[in-house]
Amino acid sequence: MKPAQVLGISGSPRRNGNTELLIREFMRGAEASGHKTELIILSELKISPCTSCGSCHKNGKCIIIDDMQLMYKKLLKADCIVFASPIYFAGVSAQLKSFIDRCQALWSRKYILNKTLISPDKGKRSGYFISTAGSKDYNKVFEGAIFVVKAIFNTLDIKYTGELLFKDMENKGDIIKHPDALKMAFETGSSISAT
Repeated sequence: MKPAQVLGISGSPRRNGNTELLIREFMRGAEASGHKTELIILSELKISPCTSCGSCHKNGKCIIIDDMQLMYKKLLKADCIVFASPIYFAGVSAQLKSFIDRCQALWSRKYILNKTLISPDKGKRSGYFISTAGSKDYNKVFEGAIFVVKAIFNTLDIKYTGELLFKDMENKGDIIKHPDALKMAFETGSSISAT
């Protein structure tokens, strides 16, 4: 057994906000358990939205040259992927949605060109979703975002393994007031299995 390569992707446009604090604790837990970790802050990257040009249907490659080209490699290499995003209008942030939409190239590679994305000897890959929402009354506030995350995980041959969802987190820093949210994030990260 060897340490897992854990890729964290923070989709919040606000630095050091609730979801970023949670994913940082998750990654800290994974690292404390001996895993290799890398945290990507999407707001610091240059990622253009998908233009639906259809070019990737021909060869599985996106013609837009930006930071997404490097991210494709990271997505396929990781043993565990963690997405973090606040909820905006019942979905993931614009930053994370653009990132996911640009994975159309990988979807095309798999489903149109029938190419294998992940080497069979890679083993099972796990995925987690971390999210916060300002709403405290609407019980279905996370459903749209979870559906999107499960869809991209399915394309990437990743099992949706777990989630950390916290309502009533309207203001920056509210997660710190939660009695055990950060501890839960750390413990979930530390529970990742070796590969």
